[in-house]
Amino acid sequence: MPRERIEQNLGSGVIVSADGYILTNNHLVETADEVRVVLPDEREYEAEIVGSDPRSDVAVLKIDEKDLPTVPIGSATDLRLAETVLAIGYPYGIGQTVTKGIVSALGRSAMHLVDYENFIQTDASINPGNSGGALINTRGELVGINTAIVSRSGGSQGIGLAIPIELARSVMESIIEHGHVVRGYIGVSIQEVTRQMAEAFGLDEPRGVLIGQVLDDSPAASGGIERGDIVLEYDGARVDRPADLQQRIAATEPGTCLLYTSPSPRDRTRSRMPSSA
Repeated sequence: MPRERIEQNLGSGVIVSADGYILTNNHLVETADEVRVVLPDEREYEAEIVGSDPRSDVAVLKIDEKDLPTVPIGSATDLRLAETVLAIGYPYGIGQTVTKGIVSALGRSAMHLVDYENFIQTDASINPGNSGGALINTRGELVGINTAIVSRSGGSQGIGLAIPIELARSVMESIIEHGHVVRGYIGVSIQEVTRQMAEAFGLDEPRGVLIGQVLDDSPAASGGIERGDIVLEYDGARVDRPADLQQRIAATEPGTCLLYTSPSPRDRTRSRMPSSA
């Protein structure tokens, strides 16, 4: 008779509330039948998977404990290139490890790892086992959740990626409140604005998002958005690239929002439309 095979996966997590909520990566727990959490003081708990989101690679765990130490929540939007950051995790199972590096890039997308990509890139050493661990600034504030490396060897080669805490936190709050992630939706396909497109539309620089298609009976169609429009702002926030628009729409509660577009052949500069879940 074939033997039952039990596989184990090791990763990291971040305690974000004193009553036991933990942020980590979806790819660590998505196939797990059982999750155990071991704290630095060697206390061990069976953890509940509250929910997970493959589209952002965020998962939320809960352990039954109170008065746990937590990390202060910072802001990834305040990060600057070359700012010092620390990566905390449990690489290769050798024990809790802290590595130091800088912010190498912000807003990394098109990595084809998950649907919602806006990664912080760092050269702080991140290795297998660091996934789900904390990326903190020099004030000790949580600014990201380490999630992946770009490597030809399988080990750190100076290109680590972390999910910005704003995205991870919004996913966590939605999971805790609704049991799943609630995202806004408008029903369009989008693409980057090239320099040639910018010149044709009379833009000063190649920024914004071109609407390539509008789905029938979608919120965008109801709001009068049409193919060929270029989105420059969304609800008052500047839009430079497709990832900006995608993430801002996803973070929008179902309801009404403003979509701003560039001057088009119809000379429209803005449209109002509902956003549905």
